[in-house]
Amino acid sequence: EVQLVESGGGLVQPGGSLTLSCTASGLPSRYTFGDYAIGWFRQAPGEERGGLACIQNDYGRTVYADSVKGRFTIFKNNDKNTVYLRMNNLEVEDSAIYYCAADSTGLGSLATYDHDAWGQGTQVTVSS
Repeated sequence: EVQLVESGGGLVQPGGSLTLSCTASGLPSRYTFGDYAIGWFRQAPGEERGGLACIQNDYGRTVYADSVKGRFTIFKNNDKNTVYLRMNNLEVEDSAIYYCAADSTGLGSLATYDHDAWGQGTQVTVSS
């Protein structure tokens, strides 16, 4: 089963930027990283985990939640088995644990139930 590791979280001031990384390993032999769709999700204390952005398999089509459209950008480097989430103009309300997840169908969605494997999460805190 594919393993995912997030990195790049931290403390940032309102209006600042961060880029998160999600690197995959342990891919089954019948798959390449490009076969997967990868989604980014977040969960704040007391709230449900929600989808932010996803990028489909080799075609690379992207989908964004309205709350982050225009501020967040998802992109990938198949050679490095890595998907990134560039976050600009961060707000206090963006503070949460951020997770990436893999969808082996390659279709991609913002729904948690469409994803087979999850990373352990990385904390993002936006505060002055």
